[in-house]
Amino acid sequence: MLNEREVISLIALLDDEDLEVAEHVEQKLLSLGTDVISFLENEWGAIKNIEQQKKVENIIHRIHFTNLLNELREWSHEAEPDLLEGIILVSKYRYPDIDKQKILNEIDKIRLDIWLELHYDLTAYEKIRVLNHVFYQIHGFQGNTDNYHDPSNSFINNALESKKGNPIMLAIIYMLVAQRLQIPIFGVNLPQHFVLAYKEENTQHLTTDPFNTKPKLDYRFGKVLFYINAFNKGAVFSKANLEQFLIQIKIEPKYEFFEACSNTDIVKRVLRNLVIAYKQNNKLNNVSEVHEMLAILGEPLLNKFEDTTPENENEEEL
Repeated sequence: MLNEREVISLIALLDDEDLEVAEHVEQKLLSLGTDVISFLENEWGAIKNIEQQKKVENIIHRIHFTNLLNELREWSHEAEPDLLEGIILVSKYRYPDIDKQKILNEIDKIRLDIWLELHYDLTAYEKIRVLNHVFYQIHGFQGNTDNYHDPSNSFINNALESKKGNPIMLAIIYMLVAQRLQIPIFGVNLPQHFVLAYKEENTQHLTTDPFNTKPKLDYRFGKVLFYINAFNKGAVFSKANLEQFLIQIKIEPKYEFFEACSNTDIVKRVLRNLVIAYKQNNKLNNVSEVHEMLAILGEPLLNKFEDTTPENENEEEL
């Protein structure tokens, strides 16, 4: 059991003139883990010394970040990592106290509005028309073209609140809603622009309860019927359109550019976008930390300050 008085005494020693003592105290506070955060936050406002405040802020961040890395590692080791869980973990990097239930409620609100308009004898294209109408017209989602590379675009809570996001975050929300309606829409790891694929419905991998929040949809099954650009109001396009896009950006077509990708690949793509955003804002410490998150998901730490190709802002090609 933590003793509040002892923790307060340790915080006071953070400003000790003996750097060795201050370092030892910092390591002691870090070793106490998340249990000490509430004490640190309570004391932060009472601290008059700005440098000491910064030390406390840094300790709180490091404890949160260490805990986040552990959670991300556990998520990555699951047999079928859940996309929403992974995206919430990404948001916890900036918002460690993010309200998961609020996120679930917002997604379910959109799902319910679409479900009320759906008939399950509709064709795939008809379902997309309904989904697009509710998602873009009623709920007002749109691409964030004004602040395209803002780090906030990579956090799902911000996108749900502002109704704006980059291509991958809009696609993630769109996909999460669709899958909760048992509509087989999955992410496609297309270079420079993340898109969605609508696959053939395979009853072997679908449940029948429309209220089931975790339908058994598997990205590895079924043929792709068509593609969807969530950043361009759910515009539908074909494989030929996608091939033409690759020709325009001078990238050789590969099999994986046309097929659905895993939830782990999607989370890695979000994190790579965060790296780009933080680089543009010259926040190199954030760049380094996000690379640590990527390393846990299998991305090498080597060349971590290399330029990464950003998402494509031009919507004319898709």
